[in-house]
Amino acid sequence: MGVGLALVAGVLVGYLMGTVEWIYVAVEPYINFLRALPPLGYIGLLIVWFGIGDTSKIWLLFLAAFSPIVLGTISGVRNTQQNRILAAYTLGANPLSMLWKVIVPSSLPDVLSGIRLAVGFAWTTVVAAEINNGIPGIGGLAYVSGTQLNTALTIACIIVIGIAALLLDAFLKWASKVLVPWQGRA
Repeated sequence: MGVGLALVAGVLVGYLMGTVEWIYVAVEPYINFLRALPPLGYIGLLIVWFGIGDTSKIWLLFLAAFSPIVLGTISGVRNTQQNRILAAYTLGANPLSMLWKVIVPSSLPDVLSGIRLAVGFAWTTVVAAEINNGIPGIGGLAYVSGTQLNTALTIACIIVIGIAALLLDAFLKWASKVLVPWQGRA
């Protein structure tokens, strides 16, 4: 849920920052500040504010995934070829049609790359949070089995964590091929 909320908010903020210069100038330092913070550094604060329940976990994953999505979206918007924009204006495009018919399709590969990075980062964050705090989950199981010197279970947990990451990434690569079949073609 945290990654889903970050996806929606990150893409919207990224398109806004990518298209409106003064918003970019005003907000970009805060996005980079958030990006530089390790999510496990503020998990204690989130637990104090929201308790040990799901709300703190959702915020943790939101904060872990938000900045990579925003930065990927900004990159895609700013890398839209100027000749496409000028051609659309010449053909009579208004700002809304420019956004939907030129900027969104041109920026989609970078947006999806940002989402792919964010999902990977959120996955490692949740596993690391489980390991560090003994929270139930595959990371917590790996931690507990390691402290009990159960090497086989620890290795099995590591393999499951890796396979889950590979499956998430394979799904996102497949989704990218479906959503942007023109990527990498002339």
